[in-house]
Amino acid sequence: MLTFNKPDVTQFFKMFTIQTFAVSPNEDQVVFSINISGRFELWAMDSVKRFPYQLTSIGQNCNRLLYSKDGTFIIAAFDNDGDENTQAYALPREGGVLKPLLVEEGERHMLEGLAEDGERLYYATTSGNPTYLNVKRYDLKTGEEELLLEGAEGATWISEKNKEESRFIITRLFANTYTVAYVLEDGKLYSIVPDATNVHQTQGATFTSEKDVYVSTNYKADRKYLAHFDAEAKVFTKEIELEEESIERIYTTEDKKNLYLQVSAGVEDKLYRYSPERKELEEIKLPVSVIDQLSVSESGRLYILGRTATKSFNLYRQADPGWEALTDVSVPGVAEEDLSEPEVLRYPSFDGLQIEALYFKPRPEVDNGHLILWPHGGPQASERKNFSSWFQYLIYEGYHIVAPNFRGSSDYGAAFMKMVEGDWGHGPRLDNIACVEYMIDKGYADKDKVLLMGGSYGGYMALLLHGRHADYFKAVVNIFGVSNLFSFYDSVPEFWKPMMTTWLGDPVKDKARFEKDSPTTYLEGMTKPMLVIQGANDPRVVKQESDQIVESLRANGAEVEYIVFEDEGHGFSKTENKTMVCERILAFFNRVI
Repeated sequence: MLTFNKPDVTQFFKMFTIQTFAVSPNEDQVVFSINISGRFELWAMDSVKRFPYQLTSIGQNCNRLLYSKDGTFIIAAFDNDGDENTQAYALPREGGVLKPLLVEEGERHMLEGLAEDGERLYYATTSGNPTYLNVKRYDLKTGEEELLLEGAEGATWISEKNKEESRFIITRLFANTYTVAYVLEDGKLYSIVPDATNVHQTQGATFTSEKDVYVSTNYKADRKYLAHFDAEAKVFTKEIELEEESIERIYTTEDKKNLYLQVSAGVEDKLYRYSPERKELEEIKLPVSVIDQLSVSESGRLYILGRTATKSFNLYRQADPGWEALTDVSVPGVAEEDLSEPEVLRYPSFDGLQIEALYFKPRPEVDNGHLILWPHGGPQASERKNFSSWFQYLIYEGYHIVAPNFRGSSDYGAAFMKMVEGDWGHGPRLDNIACVEYMIDKGYADKDKVLLMGGSYGGYMALLLHGRHADYFKAVVNIFGVSNLFSFYDSVPEFWKPMMTTWLGDPVKDKARFEKDSPTTYLEGMTKPMLVIQGANDPRVVKQESDQIVESLRANGAEVEYIVFEDEGHGFSKTENKTMVCERILAFFNRVI
């Protein structure tokens, strides 16, 4: 009988990731960004043939795809090696040479969509206004750009427009928990909610007529609900509210008769169809746990990019009945039942606040008894039932993982999400410690078998926990984490700066807290082996953040392994880099346990 070696790390990263997609107007082609070659490229498949074919050879992240109204070409926004400075290009639907549309070195262009006749492209840009952004439209025939609105007060985006292009939805970001939506009409801005100074979030806007606007908002509420705004009468009305669920995004059909509501329910998403005319709400069963992107075709058919904890990014098309999978991305050589479906745990924190966490267990035959604490990034984000190659490979190798949605996490209401604002290092830190103590008390882990790993804000938390609570952990992995709140405050992207005081605090007024909550304050306490990983092009947590922690620790004689990727930013887009990172993390953990 033949025997085969068990899958190694390369299997978990030979599987593909789909970043974004677009569907042609007549639905005969689906275009998507995928790393089949190890780098992200645009690929497509025809609705009949279904075998994918490559359209580009650029090897870069794509964060937005638009199809021309006549179905003859595609517009795509790419960055360069993770720098997030997205530039817009056009290419024929069959692929070929990219035609530059909006390309300006050092600037970023955030595409909204095309005009109804397909001749104008709407977008926001840092060009000329890096702090607040400008809203523009670009004439595809003449190449001329027109300024629609100069951003002010907060980072300014265009979210939607009516068919006549006489009214636009403009969103201003003052903080992650404070986004105000306006109707722009005849050069004037009208707030959609009655009082724009009331701290709230309004997003997910869509027009169902030239004057009827539907939005998701938590104005004077904890979770987002569906609201209607009459753009002529300037009247705001609450439409429907869901108990313990938050309406995050809204989509409409071509005939405007139905709305689709993408809803967050903690660690999972739900989808509803809603008829404004009949006031009827119907839940639609999903093939995924989390929706990454949803598109409504001109025919009214739904297309979804989504994931489960044990199934990676895949594309699905609404069928009768149910859903049809257009792709089947999975881990080569590993059965889905051999991957870990998380258990949802709830535990009380130091002050009695209830925290939800995902707990992943390995198969009994490979269990090494060690638990990895994973504080997620954001911090105003959450760990959900998303597939993670990193998680699943480490679990496949015998490690347990617990991922708490500590205070400040999204998907649990506005009040919970605001708890991290001005408190990066106290409440969330103790929530993570309470998680470790809960796992030990309940027998999920032994106190001498706990490891720590996090990225971005999670990397910051890993550093802070290491400095202040090293006795809880055997070793620490920090992936592009903030090490010094003062230098982080000064180095973030320019258009983040209007929200920094609310999000983090003021480095002058809050100097004592910045010092108390900066990991660099606790260098002497960082006594455990550490692995630090950083992308050189990271625009969010710049390389200096990792450099300074590594240099300081090495000067103290600490054991620190440091890996820098010159062709990556805030994350890892290239398969060989992802594979190397996971191999190094596994080797590091295996050595210290």
